[in-house]
Amino acid sequence: MATTRDLLNQAKAAIREATPEDVAARLGEVAVLDVREADEYQQGALPGAIHLPRGFLEFQAEGRVPDKSRPVVVYCAGGNRSAFAAKTLGDLGYRDVVSMVGGFNRWKDEGRHWVTPRSLSPEQRNRYQRHLLLPEVGEEGQLRLLDARVLLLGAGGLGSPAGLYLAAAGVGTIGIVDMDVVDASNLQRQLLHNMDRIGERKVDSAKKTLSALNPDVDVVTYDVRLGADNILDVIDGYDLIVDGTDNFPTRYLVNDASLLKGIPVVHGSIFRFEGQVTVFAPYQGPCYRCFVPQPPPAELAPSCAEAGVLGVLPGIVGSIQAIEAIKMLLGLGDPLVGRLLAYDALEETFRTFKLQRDPACPACGLDAGEIVVAEYDDLCMPHHG
Repeated sequence: MATTRDLLNQAKAAIREATPEDVAARLGEVAVLDVREADEYQQGALPGAIHLPRGFLEFQAEGRVPDKSRPVVVYCAGGNRSAFAAKTLGDLGYRDVVSMVGGFNRWKDEGRHWVTPRSLSPEQRNRYQRHLLLPEVGEEGQLRLLDARVLLLGAGGLGSPAGLYLAAAGVGTIGIVDMDVVDASNLQRQLLHNMDRIGERKVDSAKKTLSALNPDVDVVTYDVRLGADNILDVIDGYDLIVDGTDNFPTRYLVNDASLLKGIPVVHGSIFRFEGQVTVFAPYQGPCYRCFVPQPPPAELAPSCAEAGVLGVLPGIVGSIQAIEAIKMLLGLGDPLVGRLLAYDALEETFRTFKLQRDPACPACGLDAGEIVVAEYDDLCMPHHG
C-alpha cells in the first residue's frame, strides 16, 4: 500500500520543478497558477496569479488556462500540493508545466514581491455564486465586472432588460441617459418602471429599480438630450455603450463619438415583431455608418409609437445586448462583431448575417478624414419610443 510520501515522490519524479528565482525571471511570460485554498490566497499571492484551488483543478483548469501549450507555473504553500497539481495538468495535456519549489512560503521568505489579492466579500460570494462556478468567469471575472463601467442609452424598451441583467450581473457602474418621463404607455415593455412612477423622470425611476436590485451597482444618471455639445463628455470613461436609441440622428452621433473615444457599442433595434443586435467595435469590425450609410426617409422609418411593438420583443433583444456586453467586458466567446443577429418573433427564428467594414466609409474607412461630431437632426425626424 503506497503512502502519501510515496505518492508525492512519484509525482515529483514525473514533473519538473523550478526555484522561486527561476519563476521570478519568467513572471511576465508564464501562466502562474495558485492552487491553495481561498483563505490562503487572500492573505497574499504572486503578482498576476490565477487562483484555482487544488480541489477544482481537474474540472476548471481548461476554462482558466485554455491554451495547453502556454508555459504554466504551479505553486502552493510549500511545494507539495503543487507537485500533485503539476502532474495532473500534465495528464490533462498541458505541455510545459513546472511546480515551484518551496511554494509561496519560500517566495515570501526570500523577500520577493507579492500582493494581497482583491477578493469578494462573503455577501458578494453568495450573490454571484453561480458566476463563480463558471471557470470562464470565476472571482477574477466577477471583480472585472464590478470594476466595469457601462453606459445605457435609453431607459426604455431595450434599456430595461439590458439594465436589469447588467445590474444583476454586478456591473459596478451603470450610466443611464434619458430625458423622458414615465408614461403609462411605457409599462407594456419598459420593466424598469411601474405605475407608481408615472410622471417621474425615467432616469430617476431606473436608478431606484437598479439600486434596489443590487446595492453593489453605482447608477449614474444623465437627464439630458444627447447632442454634439455633450456626447463626448457623457461617454468619456465608459468601457462600453449599450445603445437602445430609436432614431437615426442619435445613432450617427453615437457612432462618430464612439469611434473618436474607441468605445465599443452594443447596438440593438426593434420593430413590430422583429429585432436586431450587433456589436460595433471601433476599427475592428464595421461601424454603424458601414451598416447604414444613409438613413431612410422618415416615412420609411416609423418609430415604435407609430408602428407598434410586441411588448416581449425588447425583453429578448435587450437581454441579448446584455449578454454581448458581458462577453465584451470579460473577453468571452465570439461577440457579434462583424455579424448581425436578426430575430423574428413570429417565425421564432434567429438568423446571422455577416457585416463587412466599408473601405470607403466616411467615418472608419481607410481614407476617412478627421471625425467631427455634429448634429444630424436634418437627416430624418427623431422618434421617441
